[in-house]
Amino acid sequence: MKTTISEKELPIDIALREAIEIAYPKELTEVVNKLRQGIPCLVECEKSMAGYAYINFRNRLKAAKLDCIYIDGRARQNDRNPQDKNVAQDPLSAMGGLIGTMIGQIRDAVRGGATEHRVLVLPHLDLLTSSTSGLTGESREVIALLYENPELIWLGFKDPSFPLPEVIENLFGHRVKMLGIPRDRLPYLITQKEAKKFGKTFNPFILYKYISGVNAVRLRRLLSTLEGEDYPSDLKHIYAQIRQSTLNTSLDIPEVDLDTDIGGYEKVKKQLRQEILDILSKRDQCNNEDQIRRFEDLIPRGMIFWGPPGTGKTYFAKAMATALGAAITIVSGPELKSKWVGESEENLRQVFYRARQAAPAIIVFDELDSFATSRGTYHGSGVEHSMVNQLLTEMDGFHKDELVFIIGTTNYVESLDAALLRPGRFEFHIEIPYPDEKDRLEILKIYNEKLNLKIPPKVLDYAVKRTGDPVDDGSGGFFSGDHLYALCRSLARIRLRSNRSDETTIEDIEKAFTEYDEKLVLTGKEELLLSTHEAGHFICALHCPLHPPPERITIQSERSWAPAYVRFQQDESRRLGMTKNQMMDDLCVLLGGIEAERHFLKDISTGAGGSDLYRATVLAHMIVEVYGMDDVIGLRQFRSPRDGKRMDGVSPQWQEKLDSSVSQLIRSSQERAAQILQKHESEFRALRDLLIKEKNLDIQSIKDMGIMPKSKGKNDQ
Repeated sequence: MKTTISEKELPIDIALREAIEIAYPKELTEVVNKLRQGIPCLVECEKSMAGYAYINFRNRLKAAKLDCIYIDGRARQNDRNPQDKNVAQDPLSAMGGLIGTMIGQIRDAVRGGATEHRVLVLPHLDLLTSSTSGLTGESREVIALLYENPELIWLGFKDPSFPLPEVIENLFGHRVKMLGIPRDRLPYLITQKEAKKFGKTFNPFILYKYISGVNAVRLRRLLSTLEGEDYPSDLKHIYAQIRQSTLNTSLDIPEVDLDTDIGGYEKVKKQLRQEILDILSKRDQCNNEDQIRRFEDLIPRGMIFWGPPGTGKTYFAKAMATALGAAITIVSGPELKSKWVGESEENLRQVFYRARQAAPAIIVFDELDSFATSRGTYHGSGVEHSMVNQLLTEMDGFHKDELVFIIGTTNYVESLDAALLRPGRFEFHIEIPYPDEKDRLEILKIYNEKLNLKIPPKVLDYAVKRTGDPVDDGSGGFFSGDHLYALCRSLARIRLRSNRSDETTIEDIEKAFTEYDEKLVLTGKEELLLSTHEAGHFICALHCPLHPPPERITIQSERSWAPAYVRFQQDESRRLGMTKNQMMDDLCVLLGGIEAERHFLKDISTGAGGSDLYRATVLAHMIVEVYGMDDVIGLRQFRSPRDGKRMDGVSPQWQEKLDSSVSQLIRSSQERAAQILQKHESEFRALRDLLIKEKNLDIQSIKDMGIMPKSKGKNDQ
């Protein structure tokens, strides 16, 4: 296809019947040849096009001396034009009796007189046999009739919006699809008058980007209604009309700018630009068909955006759609599932069909792992496996010239079915992690401007550092873009209530976090208990060299759910996994709090049971049963690394050995924590006394008091 074409090369006028002939010459010829050989054919096309397609088939079959019987529930008139409005409609064609009339006509055709040299045409085959809840009585009768006489030649039409039972599809020895527009046929479907609406230099390739999923009849109607001046200098208006006409109710065109609406995440933005957006931009500038196809071969159509909740995975998909001028549909994995057999797969098929109609388009499968987990690991109804197979079928059916992209979002990319991650499917993976310090600053700057919060640089810096802590919900997660947006909205509400126009202060930031938290007033005995427990964690962390260093300790937390805690530095060395010695250090620190209570208060509390003891127990089981790191048990795996469940078939004898090894691991870590605390008792007491006095201590104030040891204490391992 030429990337530019002169106006004189285009036709002056195109009838709707001619548009079918122009757009699908190969498909029309294939069907006619197969029918002449006596092979039943199934044509998949939209209802709006079926009648015009039939006219083309009928005229070609006439030349081959084959007559057509058109079975549509109206008064039968062989070889008539189904688009002829002058044909009287039988009263039985009212919706109540239409299906019954069609079945009667099929029965007459099958059991009536001679059918040699005739093709029986079923324009509404899908309506006769489609059902969301299994085969109906009418469907069963139609199926029996269609199979009754194997000598008959059937031509069936199927709209992509309706599924067909497999037993019906198997009747047809040849199937063709007449969906969308082949790219090389587009220049012949535009008139000279219509080309004037696209500027002085008409580029059908640019137009194809927006109408690839539109059928020939719909395209002709769309182009004939375009409004605007001839040879416009700005084409935005004309393409806006086209996009509005091709969108359906399940898709929309977002307005999210990758730079101005998304703060930070430069690495993610760079990946999207280099791997997709820049390639598509270069493709649009090409004037050579071979170059265009080479660029299209490079573009990944399936992508996985993975990372923690709330980090903006769907927002990045919207920004990508905006950059491409693409429509977007966001589909929730759980919403696709149905208890009815086959309906989940049909839901998936419809998602792809609608996206192709509205191309360029992006389909976002939110929570992809809800149905696309690795086969063999999901203990559900089995519908998930069928949905994965249907998803693979749809993705494998893409044409290179279709601008339809699929993005799956997930928190756990490792749980996805391996078949989805193969090249050619979801081959492009982008991690969207929690925002780091630089990202949080850029995100807050955007919301500061959009919400007119008037946050000065000093307060912004405080907010960035303040949101470096874990989120105050007990989940252990960190601040995401959603959390930062919620913080800024809270600030905006605080300013609105007070009718404020001055700058936002640090006190406002803290108020946004803690305004409705209940402050816990501690007694002296409670302060002693909490400071003993937290100082135990802190001192053990100082002397476990492979544990992340502590940087803050408090017994007067702003978090109502955790009145006291120790915060540790983030350890980049653990991104790809942990060693056994690192995990052993973690065990020791987790048990340091309860051992401090036992040694210094001569009693223990329930404080460790809520989190410390649980995490220590899970970690010990992981060391022994998942990673095979126990010297006694050896290199074997007894629990799933995905969900932590013990595998089936573990004998009672092995269970006893495993539990014994886990208990021994915890006891040895207890003893190690007790030894560290006894050895560094003077440091512990100084820290605890200072904590009771100050309530909150950061690492620098602890160093200033001379409590920090001169070394990490490697001999304490």
